[in-house]
Amino acid sequence: MFIKTGRLLAIAAITLTAIPAFAQDLRYAHVGAEGDIQTRYAAEAAEEIATATDGAVTVQVFPASQLGGVSEIVGGVQMGSIQMGHHDFASLAQMMPDVSVFNAPFIYRDGAHALAATDPATSPALQEINEQLVEQGGVRIIGRIYRGARHISSNFEVKSPDDLAGKPFRAVPLDLWVSMVTGFGATPTPVEVAELPTALMTGLVVGQENPLTMITSNSLHEVQSHVAMTGHMQSVLAVFVNESVWQGLSQENRTQITQVLDAKAEESLVWAQESEAELVAELTEKGMTVVTEEGGLDIDAFRERVLAQISGDFPSYQPYIEQIMAVE
Repeated sequence: MFIKTGRLLAIAAITLTAIPAFAQDLRYAHVGAEGDIQTRYAAEAAEEIATATDGAVTVQVFPASQLGGVSEIVGGVQMGSIQMGHHDFASLAQMMPDVSVFNAPFIYRDGAHALAATDPATSPALQEINEQLVEQGGVRIIGRIYRGARHISSNFEVKSPDDLAGKPFRAVPLDLWVSMVTGFGATPTPVEVAELPTALMTGLVVGQENPLTMITSNSLHEVQSHVAMTGHMQSVLAVFVNESVWQGLSQENRTQITQVLDAKAEESLVWAQESEAELVAELTEKGMTVVTEEGGLDIDAFRERVLAQISGDFPSYQPYIEQIMAVE
């Protein structure tokens, strides 16, 4: 009997060592649709985090606004009912307004610069803002995603801000986007991404701006006829976490998670760069007209008017913009 009991105890001990102590399951929410780079990023990061931490941390991803729109996701992460999420940096502005600077138009040289300037470990501007986010909102930025340059789609040809004058244009429901769309010359009309196809179909708005991956994955070619390749924003999203949850993880697990997120960020840049030419061809094949500088698109006019609008609306951005532009 003693031998059998001893064997059972030994087997139980082996079994228990195979199960991580204090395993933590994180609910990760975002608004991205199937086929978008951000959706691929979250799904693959979840798998790799579980592997990197030997199952000590598991991540359950809720894409496509399953847990609500942007405000619900940010509020959920702040309260801890959702542990992780990602969206534009500006979605965190309710806690620290100047975080929106990382989504400001025309401030990055290219995608690689955008990733370097938003690295939580090395970006002076982000480190400063992150401290304030933690203090004021209990939320920390731990990673980023590159989705490609954002371009304008519409149901008519757009070559300059004059073509958008007075027209209802979708703005992400955040102050920075309202300012930018005003700089476009259009009338900003806040619309959540889940409602965007319907808003375009009904004429509530006549245009919007997003990376080509989003335009394709949401089949906007069915309700839009033109794409103007303005590249006004390098679309980089913040991956954020509830600070109490983050500090509840071991230092080893936090390091493993950030290593996974950093590697996925670099992969997202490759995905976006490789896909843009293919997406232009795909959208053209589906009937959209692509307008470029060679075809008369006046990007300088957009840059001048948008930056003037942003500078007037957000004067506190300037020191951060200087830090961002100085990043190699």
